Formats: sequence, structure tokens, C-alpha cells
Amino acid sequence: MKKTLLVLVVAISSLFAYNVQAQSWDTGLDIYSSYIWRGAKFGDGAAFQPYVEFAAGDFAVGAWGSVNSGSEEALEMDLYAGYDFGPVSITVTDYYFGGDWTDGDMHAFEPSLGLSLGDFGLTAAYMTGDGIDDTYLEAAYSFGSVDLAIGAGDGQYTYVENEDGTVDDDFGICNITVGTSKDIEITDTFVLPVSGSVTLNPTTGGFFITAGLSL
Repeated sequence: MKKTLLVLVVAISSLFAYNVQAQSWDTGLDIYSSYIWRGAKFGDGAAFQPYVEFAAGDFAVGAWGSVNSGSEEALEMDLYAGYDFGPVSITVTDYYFGGDWTDGDMHAFEPSLGLSLGDFGLTAAYMTGDGIDDTYLEAAYSFGSVDLAIGAGDGQYTYVENEDGTVDDDFGICNITVGTSKDIEITDTFVLPVSGSVTLNPTTGGFFITAGLSL
């Protein structure tokens, strides 16, 4: 009985210690020359994007936001939760774009699936909300220091207002992005991650070059 109790105590203590080690909080701030997402530009001026995340094993829940420095603020504050099942991940995101946060019409919800196989990744997402019914699919591959992503979608991703007042937002290629990153050594103990990307949206004709840093 004593040996059994000792084994149980050790097992419970080990499990508790593992759970404590597996749990972590993280926070930071990314600053980009402009806010480009899935081939579309949001707001004017530089974008400041803070985040706070809690992770426990393969589960993560967090908050992410973006505020532009220009006259067109493009406020966005999101909540998300996700879980990794090995190479497959599931994420649910609540997008909030300003107004009364308690009003459900001010939100859009997006379940998404991700598949990661080494340097290759796939993403499938569907966003729904008040007047929103958008699908997005993306394939990405990492060639060492260079990342390539090709995405297709509809709705906000391919939205074009014609001269006659009609709107085109059919499904099409909306995001071709080539990106890279590097670390700039500031001191012996502080390294500043810097990234840059070139994005083309063939459907809307949008072309963007951005750079950013992470704190």
C-alpha cells in the first residue's frame, strides 16, 4: 500500500510538474509598414499589432489586434482558440472591427483548418457574419529562407467595384506572396526579428511591398 501510494504521489507530482511546464503566457508587438492580409490592404499608414496568448500543450487561446497610424484606422481586435492534432490544426477566430462589442452584428466568425507537412502547409477558412460569406484557401511552401504562399478566395478577398457601380467578388486567386526574414543583432543578448514580403492580388490588381519588425 505504501509503495502504491508513493507511486501515485510521484505520478501525480510529475503530471502536475509537466502541466505547469507545458503552460505558458506570451505577449508581443509586431509593427508593419502597412496591414496586408490575404492579398488585401486594410487602413492607411503603419500597422501596430499587439497580441497576448496562453498555451497549454497543444491548445492555445489568445487575443490579437491591429490599429493603423493613418487617418483610416482599420481597427481590428480578435479572439481565437486553436488546437493542434499533430500535423492538423483547428482554429476558431472571432473578428471584431469596432462598434459595440456586445452587438453580435459587429463580429465575424471563422473556423479554419490547417495542415502542416514539413515545409509544406495548407489552410482552409470560412468567415461568416452580418453580410459576410467568404471562403479562403491557401497553399504555402518554405524554401529555406524564402516563403511562398498562393491563396484563393471570394467576397472581401476579390472585391472590385466597377465603374458602372456593379461589384465583382467571385472566387479567384487573390494572394501571391513571397516573403523572407532575418535577425538583426542589436547587442550580444538582444536580436531584432525583421521580415519583408511582396504581395500580388491578381484579381483586384493590388500590389504591395511591406516590411515589419517584432518586439
